[in-house]
Amino acid sequence: MKRGEVWLINLDPTVGAEIQKTRPGIIINDDKLGILPLRIIVPVTDWKDRYTAAPWMVKVESGGLTGLSKASSADCFQIRSISKERFVKQLGIVDDMVLAEIEVALAQVFSIPTLKF
Repeated sequence: MKRGEVWLINLDPTVGAEIQKTRPGIIINDDKLGILPLRIIVPVTDWKDRYTAAPWMVKVESGGLTGLSKASSADCFQIRSISKERFVKQLGIVDDMVLAEIEVALAQVFSIPTLKF
């Protein structure tokens, strides 16, 4: 299980407004950190055009290497650390551009300044 991989993940049980059910998620933690059998993920949901106004939603296209069957969104506001036991099967992988967009969205969620070149 490595950074950038897209997995089908069982997120239940949940509480309140937490994103739920078995759905895709993208691993975002650094592969070199951590000794616990946990991974930090950003859950993926169906893409809706209204998400273009939400800076924490990153569009992930279907097809290619992602393994996603339709246009989707990485919901960076729902970041979670989860047990490896929740991972059902690997679907694919996202490219470096999508990971970079997720990093920018996470920086906004956590109010971390991003570097400007």
